[in-house]
Amino acid sequence: MIIAFDAGNTETTIGIFAGDVMRASFRITTNSPRTVDETSVLLAALLDSGGIKTKSIDGAAICSVVPQFTATLAEACRRVTGSNPFFVDATADLPITLDVDEPLTVGADRIANTLAAHALLERDAIVVDLGTATTYDCITAEGSFFGGIIQPGVASSAETLFRKTSKLPATAIVAPAKLIGTRTEECIQSGVVYGSAESIDGLVRRIKAEWPRKSVPVVLATGGLAEVFARHCKEFDQVDPFFTLKGVRIGFEFLSVTGRRTGA
Repeated sequence: MIIAFDAGNTETTIGIFAGDVMRASFRITTNSPRTVDETSVLLAALLDSGGIKTKSIDGAAICSVVPQFTATLAEACRRVTGSNPFFVDATADLPITLDVDEPLTVGADRIANTLAAHALLERDAIVVDLGTATTYDCITAEGSFFGGIIQPGVASSAETLFRKTSKLPATAIVAPAKLIGTRTEECIQSGVVYGSAESIDGLVRRIKAEWPRKSVPVVLATGGLAEVFARHCKEFDQVDPFFTLKGVRIGFEFLSVTGRRTGA
């Protein structure tokens, strides 16, 4: 089995894979300051809670957009599993193309999404990743990432609303029973959920209109809020909350052949 990490700005998702089957998954907060010792203890406890023996882990791969956390996570991984992790990032030797002006600045999560789209979808794709930011990755069937969009994330936008407007209460990101709210909490939920859904659908339609190829891209949603918005976004064809992790697993397969370890 291998362990795969997708370290985002808010949460880190961890997946245990036996071949292409994910046996267990965990989520931890990224932005909580932890030492290597603390991270090691947490990782060992998570594996134990999932019935995963550390000796059964044959390898590891990390996809991280948080440089200050990458080294801590990598060392914790070494201590707990005994594996030196591979790093899925823009410097890695991977079977994809970064056809953009500054390829070395492409986020590791977008690279993992490109790997997953190339290997699992095998057609032109728009991957909408709903995390701290909402990103739209434009990927060809041949595995070329040629650009996209980065939009403020749903939770980030809602947090700004709560922080800047002292009389508006913080509320969960869930859809109210009806669009027109009759209580302040419902009004906020309607604006956050339905407003974001319309924005996401609108941007996807604009991307499709500008798509440089004749084929119609499949639209896949991933990330922590993917399942929440699956019910409200009409442009989604598929939803897979663990799509990025699957890309990290695919990256491990290629990097374990080349033997190249970059990153921390």
